[in-house]
Amino acid sequence: METLVATILVVVVFMMASMTLNSLFVTSVEQKDGPIRQELLFLQYKYAHGKLTLPHYDEQENWEIKVEEQIWQGKGQVIFSAMNTRNDKEIIFSLSHE
Repeated sequence: METLVATILVVVVFMMASMTLNSLFVTSVEQKDGPIRQELLFLQYKYAHGKLTLPHYDEQENWEIKVEEQIWQGKGQVIFSAMNTRNDKEIIFSLSHE
């Protein structure tokens, strides 16, 4: 009887550990946004050197990228944004100019 209880406890512990590791792995894969941040920085570089026409729209994998000029509080801003279509995560950079 004790062997059966010990076996069940070991199985439950390993199952919980497996579920925890799986959750951590899925979260780390979904939040991997390094390449899209690099793309936004590259677009900022192109804009700063006059090689990017506005507005600019693009799509990469599950990300929708847009670069738009907006007037906010009397000042011009260029908004660089990327929105993940799977999990609604959004990354935004802005450049101000007068």
